[in-house]
Amino acid sequence: MNTPTPRYERAARRAQSDGRIPALSVALHRADREPWVFTVGESGNPAHPLGPDTRFRIGSVTKTFTAVLVLQARDEGLLDLDQPVNAYLDLPAHGDATLRRLLSHTAGFQREPHGDVWDTLIAPDAAKLVEELDRAERVLPNARRFHYSNLGLAVLGQLVAKVRGGTWEQIVAERILVPLGLDATTVEAPPQSAVGYLVDAYSDAARPEPPVPLGGVAPAAQLWSTAADMAKWAAFLTSPELVDPDGRVLKATTLDEMRWPLTTTDEALWGAGFGLGLILVPEGRRVMHVGHDGAMPGFLAGVYGRRGGEGNPGALGCAVLGSSGTAGQVNELVHELLRLAVELDPAEIRPWRIAAPAPKAYRSVLGHWWSEGSEFVFAWHDGQLQARLAEAPADRPPAVFAPLPGKESALPGQDDVLRTVSGRESGELLRLTRDEHGEVVRMHWATYRFRRFQDGFDGGPASSGPEPYRAGDPPAGRR
Repeated sequence: MNTPTPRYERAARRAQSDGRIPALSVALHRADREPWVFTVGESGNPAHPLGPDTRFRIGSVTKTFTAVLVLQARDEGLLDLDQPVNAYLDLPAHGDATLRRLLSHTAGFQREPHGDVWDTLIAPDAAKLVEELDRAERVLPNARRFHYSNLGLAVLGQLVAKVRGGTWEQIVAERILVPLGLDATTVEAPPQSAVGYLVDAYSDAARPEPPVPLGGVAPAAQLWSTAADMAKWAAFLTSPELVDPDGRVLKATTLDEMRWPLTTTDEALWGAGFGLGLILVPEGRRVMHVGHDGAMPGFLAGVYGRRGGEGNPGALGCAVLGSSGTAGQVNELVHELLRLAVELDPAEIRPWRIAAPAPKAYRSVLGHWWSEGSEFVFAWHDGQLQARLAEAPADRPPAVFAPLPGKESALPGQDDVLRTVSGRESGELLRLTRDEHGEVVRMHWATYRFRRFQDGFDGGPASSGPEPYRAGDPPAGRR
């Protein structure tokens, strides 16, 4: 098989050339291959030429780390996402915003802290950020619409520091960077950092941008990293069960929650959305790119992982880091490389293998059922009872059921109750009704009746033809 590396490299070289990016570092992480890392250009740092260990500022990708810290605290019972922030942090204003709204940028906070931070290049420290919140505007009503806010995520970072009893810088290192082995990701710029530039629009000159320490705004945009570390982080955000199988950083189900879209970023063009601190970019055919972009003076970053789709090996993450503050090619290349990875080097197709049959208690559930005039197929795969519309496309995930606690083994002659744990009607109950022989003859899913034949809401079979209906008659099934 031809190696896809030349195509990856060519895409990276084209982005660096077209975007006029002084230094570009890219990486692909996936479950079934060694990481691929490539650099092109010059670091601008004479003591440390450009290479895989060159560090770049990742800007707002930092927000994804802060979001994970918030969800960690929620999972441990320290926070409730639907409580106002002032339940945990004493604020002089805007304390009614809930944590969920702040994470999804729907709390209406103004974009930046009070003052002209990007003129003075002086950010408030953590204490001043909180003290001056009454000088910041609530530019939109709570929950009105998406409005991106560095201030909102900075407040959440200080909230995490408060409930953990430390600084955000300490907590992000102890609770994320160390457990995941992200050794090249740091709060401060290390010696091997690239220089960030403003590239002149009308010549090939480039001006080094000044370093901007963010103080209390650090939880929104402070971190430095390598492309390899960030590709691994993107893989974690999309496939935590592969990158962090023991859930040391966060449970896979919590990442599922973070990836659920809570808002679109544009009311008319539904091309991107926000979950809990994560940007969601739909790619069509049930494929989603999940991650975040980042920008700081002299630097741009794109860090995304790919979920779903044919050829996806799992834990597929990509990072593109550049030392120019103006090259949009950085943010385009990350998505191009994720597409190329599954196109040029798809995951191997696993052979089907014989498995154990469904438990005896569920065998009479398997097969075709009808509800609301539609046909469904119930099946047993991967040790789970599943259901899907008979006409559903193959790439649509099935509904998956699990017994309720105390109902782990079904008994003949007993009504069984299961919970829909994913897919269609997630959260709803499935009730099984058996005959005197223990065979399932009727089911109710989300209260809708399921039978082996097509019937109307009055219980009459479709094959019986029309019957006259008189106003005032009760439904046939209730007579």
